[in-house]
Amino acid sequence: MRNTNLLEYIKTTADGIRKRVLQHVIDNRGGYLSQACSSAEIFASLYLQIMNIGKVSNPIIPGVFGGVPSQNNPNKSGNLFNGEKNSSTDRFILSPAQYALVLYAALVEVGRMHPDGMLDFNKDGSTVEMIGAEHSPGMEVMTGSLGQGLSQAAGIAMARKLKKETGNVWVFMSDGEWQSGQNWEAIQAASYHKLNNLKIIIDANGCQCDGPVTSVMKMDPFEKRLNAFGAKVFLVDGNDINAILNAASFESEDQPLVIIANTKPFQGLDILKKRAPKFHYVRFVSEEERENYIKALEIFS
Repeated sequence: MRNTNLLEYIKTTADGIRKRVLQHVIDNRGGYLSQACSSAEIFASLYLQIMNIGKVSNPIIPGVFGGVPSQNNPNKSGNLFNGEKNSSTDRFILSPAQYALVLYAALVEVGRMHPDGMLDFNKDGSTVEMIGAEHSPGMEVMTGSLGQGLSQAAGIAMARKLKKETGNVWVFMSDGEWQSGQNWEAIQAASYHKLNNLKIIIDANGCQCDGPVTSVMKMDPFEKRLNAFGAKVFLVDGNDINAILNAASFESEDQPLVIIANTKPFQGLDILKKRAPKFHYVRFVSEEERENYIKALEIFS
């Protein structure tokens, strides 16, 4: 039986992520809100229990853009928010960069980013970009078009294997990304090279920018396809913290891990249901609608 206090702590943090993103959307009259609703438990679980990452002494205030991170410019990497790296610590890759707002909120909630950093969101010269990049808080690579994050993560996992490092590479993905063929090539290569240090968790909320994932391109049987490509796959309720933690604890000797976390794009915020079937981006059409979302903040009191 898992510690009840830990589960409650993760749940409280997940609600804090939703509240922080909702407040941001209200203040800025728009934003990626459904992504926070669906993935809050995933991010909270990753940062508070699943990932073995370095500590930060104090919440970091994001700086201005100081150039692309490189060997000669190492202190500009967004990965600094994940603490000092060594051969045994995990690496984190955010593949769908539109989830950057959710990642920033998570970093604030777990004490890695200073809350004032959210004030620089999407401002010229800021690293706190709407579509995160390798210099943005919590990010390590530029994932570019959807479908590139997994390939980069697999390359990092392969390099870590060759260097005899013991840390894992965790990749957060969206379900719509798997309509890109590059991901299937990546998981096939990862399976062939037995990258058991590659761990993938998919926020399967059924939504993408054009509407329901199934209306763009059906991927069923998703679980069986991933199995056929050589991955060890778990299908879980992505808003059930215990289910996420149980799946994430699995260790394979020769397979990459994939957790398909089925989630709801309106989890914890019923007002979002009215936007069905398009949840991708919230933009208020009237001041009255915005006021209704302000009232919805009360559920997090």
